Amino acid sequence: MAVVELTICPLGTGTSSASKYVAGAQIVLSEQDKVKYMLNPMGTVMEGDLDEIFALIRKIQEDVFDKGVDRVYSIIKVDDRRDKVASMEQKLESVKSRLEK
Repeated sequence: MAVVELTICPLGTGTSSASKYVAGAQIVLSEQDKVKYMLNPMGTVMEGDLDEIFALIRKIQEDVFDKGVDRVYSIIKVDDRRDKVASMEQKLESVKSRLEK
């Protein structure tokens, strides 16, 4: 199972605000039930099958283009762990447990 963080940066929009594009991404994500996701202040973290996540990233990019943007810069971080099952919660708990010592 992969954990992926996506940040979409629409370029040439004439404004510094990106909230309408972030909202569009959240709508795309809410219309499916295979990939778990969590919005954070700097992007969206997704958890699930890597192929399904990449397909969602493509849909999110197309949603931005559909809003009239001519260029989209995407930052994608992938943690595709194969030695054990990893999740967003497990990654956070691992750090928290070390802070409690």
